[in-house]
Parts: sequence; structure tokens; C-alpha cells
Amino acid sequence: MNFGALIIGGFFMLIGWMVSSRLKSKFKQYSQTHLTKDLTGAEIARLMLADHGINDVKVICVEGQLTDHYNPADKTVNLSQEVYHGRNAAATAIAAHECGHAVQHAKAYSMLQFRSAMVPVQNVTASVLNFMTMAMMFGAFFASSILPWKTALLIIIVCYAVFALFALVTLPVEFDASKRALAWVKTRNIVTTGEYDMAQDALKWAAMTYVVAAIGAVTTLVYYVMMYLGMDRD
Repeated sequence: MNFGALIIGGFFMLIGWMVSSRLKSKFKQYSQTHLTKDLTGAEIARLMLADHGINDVKVICVEGQLTDHYNPADKTVNLSQEVYHGRNAAATAIAAHECGHAVQHAKAYSMLQFRSAMVPVQNVTASVLNFMTMAMMFGAFFASSILPWKTALLIIIVCYAVFALFALVTLPVEFDASKRALAWVKTRNIVTTGEYDMAQDALKWAAMTYVVAAIGAVTTLVYYVMMYLGMDRD
């Protein structure tokens, strides 16, 4: 791995850690405010799904902290224990957000479909990049007859282009899910004005983790592209 790329990766890992820490802090803070409606995250999730006419999605509890996600493959809204059982603004925000993804799936939201289609491509790309990294570490590319450095660099660029595209496509998917969630909890009168502000802030910091990942992926891609172009000038 190129030293410059390591610096870029390290920098965005640090920024990502800071944003993640802030998200956990916000979640802890807003978890201490009991929801006026006295509904758990699981109850809110089931209510939101029912309001949107979605009857084939299950709401289940999973291990871990902030491990909440929607799985389109088996149609499950997976909520961490704190969210599943929580009766607070943070749990409300996250449960509704994950149901926002279920609504996207039910309505065939184009960006979600695109991201889902990219998942296997992303997995293959990650495997290719891991192989390339290991090969470079052990010096396999020093033998130009096997794989010239310029060709190897081009493969790396293609890999990071896939990562960057996936990260960028993820942004509208996450923003839209939050928008759907906040609109529903507001119109359904699930939260008070103060609780709504907490939910909105929690989702804002959750979205920031994806923003940092996208900027990092694009920056790394640009770095390798500039390196490749620089080789042509040499």
C-alpha cells in the first residue's frame, strides 16, 4: 500500500472515529429522555410498517450496540437491544430510520435497488483489492513480466472507483430513510417538538458517518488517479 494512501486512510479513520464517538454520545444523551408516548423502538417500528401497509417485514432484536439495520434479503428490521426495548427519542429515531429502508424497499426506491445490486460487486472488489495489497506487500509486482506496476495501479483505481460509487450511492439512501422516518414520527404525533429535535439530531450524526466514508473513498480514488496520471508524465 502506498504511503500517501495510508496517510489519507488514517486521517479519515480518525475523522470517522470522532464522528462515531459523537454519535454514541448523542445516542446515550437522548436515550435518557423517556418518550412521552411510552412506546418501545420495536413497537414504533411495527406501527410504522403497518401504517405503510407493509405486512411481510419482521422486526427482530439483535446483539451489539448501534448494529441496527434493514436486511432486504430476508425482509427484517434488525434492532439492537437498546433500540428494540428503548422508550426514548434515540430509539425512536433509529427504529423509524430502519423502517424507512423497508418503505424504500416496498416502494422500489431506485437508489436502494442500485445499492443492493452493487453489494456483490463491492464484495468481489474488496477481495481483489485485498489480493493486490498482499501481493504488493510480498513484492510480486516487482517482476514486471508478471504484472507491471502501471497495470496494478489501474486495477487499484477501478477497485476504489467501485468503493467510491457505492459510498456515494449510500448517501441518498440514508438521507431519504431519515427523511421518511422524521416525517412519519411528526405526522403520526409519535414525538413532541423537543423529542423530534433529538431524533433529528441523532439521525444527523448517524448520516455524518456515511458522509465521512464517502469523502474518504473519493479522496483515495483521486489520489490514485493522480498517481497514475503522474506516471504518464514521467
